[in-house]
Amino acid sequence: MNQPFDLDLIQKIYAQYGEKVSNVRSALGRPLTLTEKILYTHLHPESPLKEYARAKDYVFFAPDRVAMQDATAQMALLQFMTCGRSRTAVPTTVHCDHLILAKEGAGQDLATSNVENAEVFDFLQSISTKYGIGFWKPGAGIIHQIVLENYAFPGGMMIGTDSHTPNAGGLGMIAIGVGGADAVDVMAGMPWELKMPKLIGVKLTGTLNGWASAKDVILKVAGILTVKGGTGAIVEYFGEGAKSLSCTGKGTICNMGAEIGATTSTFGYDDAMGKYLRATGRAVIADLCDQHAAHLTGDDECYANPSTYFDQVIEIDLNTLEPHVNGPYTPDLAWPISKFAAAVKENNYPEKLEVGLIGSCTNSSYEDLSRAASLARQAVAKNLKVKSEFTVTPGSELIRFTIQRDGLLDDFEKMGAVVLANACGPCIGQWARHNADPSRKNSIITSFNRNFSKRNDGNPNTHAFVASPEIVTALAIAGDLRFNPLTDTLVNQNGETVRLDPPTGYELPPAGFDVEDAGYQAPAENGAQIHIHINPSSKRLQVLTPFEVITSEQLHGLRLLIKAKGKCTTDHISMAGPWLEFRGHLENISNNCLIGATNYFNGESNKVINFIKEDYMTVPDSARLYKSQSVGTVVVGEENYGEGSSREHAAMEPRYLGVKAVIVKSFARIHETNLKKQGMLALTFQNPADYELIRQDDVFDLKGYDQMTPGVPLELKLHHQDGSSDQITLNHTYNAQQIEWLREGSALNKIRKEIA
Repeated sequence: MNQPFDLDLIQKIYAQYGEKVSNVRSALGRPLTLTEKILYTHLHPESPLKEYARAKDYVFFAPDRVAMQDATAQMALLQFMTCGRSRTAVPTTVHCDHLILAKEGAGQDLATSNVENAEVFDFLQSISTKYGIGFWKPGAGIIHQIVLENYAFPGGMMIGTDSHTPNAGGLGMIAIGVGGADAVDVMAGMPWELKMPKLIGVKLTGTLNGWASAKDVILKVAGILTVKGGTGAIVEYFGEGAKSLSCTGKGTICNMGAEIGATTSTFGYDDAMGKYLRATGRAVIADLCDQHAAHLTGDDECYANPSTYFDQVIEIDLNTLEPHVNGPYTPDLAWPISKFAAAVKENNYPEKLEVGLIGSCTNSSYEDLSRAASLARQAVAKNLKVKSEFTVTPGSELIRFTIQRDGLLDDFEKMGAVVLANACGPCIGQWARHNADPSRKNSIITSFNRNFSKRNDGNPNTHAFVASPEIVTALAIAGDLRFNPLTDTLVNQNGETVRLDPPTGYELPPAGFDVEDAGYQAPAENGAQIHIHINPSSKRLQVLTPFEVITSEQLHGLRLLIKAKGKCTTDHISMAGPWLEFRGHLENISNNCLIGATNYFNGESNKVINFIKEDYMTVPDSARLYKSQSVGTVVVGEENYGEGSSREHAAMEPRYLGVKAVIVKSFARIHETNLKKQGMLALTFQNPADYELIRQDDVFDLKGYDQMTPGVPLELKLHHQDGSSDQITLNHTYNAQQIEWLREGSALNKIRKEIA
């Protein structure tokens, strides 16, 4: 392998690290957690070194790097190209992993994607080359696996335009998922803002054994904290149990921290990380980490007395940890495997397992796939007919090439598996599922991270469950959700009763990693002469027009676009799947705005009443009609609104369609920030019960906008059609800088003015 990426930068960071940590410890006057060491050593000069209040103070940071995937990179780079810079201020990469549709198998699917997405791939390649951005070609692998293999380093800080960016916490980073506008801040050399997170400490004791895996740690944590229990917090894992986990196992745990709403998750540097760095051609970085190891983990006092230094502490004994299966429809509905069969029966989940899917950015390491392959070999050796469809998604070409060399792909194929491209595929709905009848309830199980309704295959009747690759493989062999491989037996094709032995595998490939073409393309040394052409008639790419400022006059006579009932994730607000085609075209993708949200007043999706037409319309059509008549609209929602993906399209689309304010009981972190970045009002009910006062025929007046200041609520007057009215108080979390974004029309407008 060649010299590690960004080695000069990393060497410079480590040369200063010890002194910086010492300065932080002196300034705060106490021992430091790993999280605090990384955050405080990455303060931007605009935030002086001092103690910042968790969950209260906004702080400016200077991340070391940015990573983007192809679906989100389009809009981020369309924004970046308007800000006036000739090159990104920090190392940045683009990864083409989201647009490859899983249908026939790796080779055919990649070839088809290269034709169907040529316009987008060409745009991303050329704009990356122009602005000094590293480009990873289609088929190279999934962004988070590529980052772990090539860019992540202990003690570093990065942001990425994907909610599972925290995967790099497996290598001791603070890696945070953001929207594209946040990425533009960092790429443009501006300070990046984050409210100082709370700290959740997870102490791991013991060691995993048998069927249990690192995946089961985060599945259990999700059951404890729920999908919003980590909101506004960084989760830091520590203890002897943490040190016993592989580096990629740590990555799995950090990856799925997004499912509890956490800002990110991380582990301190240890031997497992050192081994992984060396195995992936970064021995020089491992040597540096060994020299600075004391600075790359939390201080001993913090881990000896965690309740003193963390806002919340959870303890998990790996010795007794059971494999878990989480779902359906939400990643925090956690079932220990010993209780899952009963849950299937009691809840009337479809017992027949139709498809098992392993891999993805969460679980496609060599360790994951070698353990799953050991079960595939058992199925063949014990003459078991695999009862479910089974797919394997390698996380990168490095992984795919290595497992092919070592015979693991053959093991899967002999079992009957279909090997998909090194891409996201079914995890994000990029899956042309075979024989799926939308009217029939069915069950699938994956080693992915999310299992929201319709996420994987667009079918609301699909019950999707999440488990480790080992459990997914075992259940696929059985074809029955009620099967517990720890205790149950199967009957093979000879009529014999057989049992699956616990999986075995390798933390790292015994013969080392290998690859012929990893799929990387370096940018031009000087991209000044490279022209980025966007066809004005393109249906997939569109030059952005800056958003106009929202004025106080526009906040009178507002109408309700939709009052969303129940869970409203970014998948409900801006679906993925086939809509990924339009991620670079704001006008076209806005046709999916909120079409998945459930209308409170009729229980239906994509059917709302419009009081200009005085009839029901789709949500986007209703918004466009209101906008054409200069009538502003509001969106109302419930708890944890905007949970899920970091996609800023879920904020840009309502903004584009004339929505002035989103008013909810509570927000997911990334989505609230995305709304602010796009110059919209993100507001919460001071009294959550006031949600019930909103009627579909209301006319709204929002008061206090011109005098808006940090910490001072706004007032919303509801004019009901029967002549009565209500006035409710709305809170906001805008600081002075974020209010400036409103006054300029968006954060990007403000950046453009400052750089000009």
